[in-house]
Amino acid sequence: MVASFRSADCAPLAVFFFEAGKVPGVDDIIAASQPGGAFAVSHVPPPEQGWVELLRDGLTFDLHGLSGGPVMDAPEVDQALGVPFDQLAGAHALMLSPGPHLAGAGRLLPVIRVGVELALDLARIGSPLAIGWIPARNAIAPSWFQKAVSPWLGGGPFPAMALVSLRHDVDETVRSTGLKFLIGQEFQLSDSGSGGREYLTKVALRLVDWLVANGPVSAPCEAVLAGTGAVFLEAADSTRIVARCC
Repeated sequence: MVASFRSADCAPLAVFFFEAGKVPGVDDIIAASQPGGAFAVSHVPPPEQGWVELLRDGLTFDLHGLSGGPVMDAPEVDQALGVPFDQLAGAHALMLSPGPHLAGAGRLLPVIRVGVELALDLARIGSPLAIGWIPARNAIAPSWFQKAVSPWLGGGPFPAMALVSLRHDVDETVRSTGLKFLIGQEFQLSDSGSGGREYLTKVALRLVDWLVANGPVSAPCEAVLAGTGAVFLEAADSTRIVARCC
C-alpha cells in the first residue's frame, strides 16, 4: 500500500507543528485510537516509514512524519495566530492527507469537514505547538483552532479564521489566502467608507462564508452579508475577485 502523500491528488491538508524530539510515534497514535473511538488506525506500515492510515466516518486519511520515520520539516507559514513565529522555527511536522480513495476529492466540504474533525482528534495526542491549514499557509494555537472550527462543525458559519488567511495590505485592503483551494478564487476586499480595520475584517470573514456557500464569481453581483451589509463582487480574472463594500 502506497501512502497518499506521494500523490499530487492527495496533497496534505493539515499540519501539526512539534518541537524536535516531541513528535508522536506510531504507538502513540494506536494508543489513542480506542475501540469505538472517534477514529481508528486502519493500516500500519513498517514503523521506519513513519506513517499510518486513519479511518474516520468512513473516510481514510494518511498521517506522515511520525517519530521513528523520516523527519518532515514544517511548511512555510505566512500567518500565525496565538503562537509566536519564533516558536515555529525548526519545528518538525506531522502531515494529514486524504487517503488514496479520496484522490481529487480533498476540496469537497464533506471531506474537509471530516479532516478537520480528525485534526481535532489528533491535536490531543502529544503537545503540538500549532495546527496549520496548508492551503491557508497559517499556524494556529490548538485552542484557537478548536474555538474557530467547533461552531462550523456544529452547523455554524464556515471557519474563515482557521481555514483561510486574511491579510491587511498597506492600501487598506484585505486579501485572502486559501479560498482558492475551496472555490478556485481569492479575493481582494476594499471599503470606500470609514469602517476601519476591524469592520473590514468582519466583512471579510462574512464574505468567506458567503463565497464558500455560493461558489466562484463569474459575473458582477452583490452579496448581502449578515450583520455587515452588501458587498459588490466582480471577477478580475478566473482566479481573482475584486470586492468592495457598498
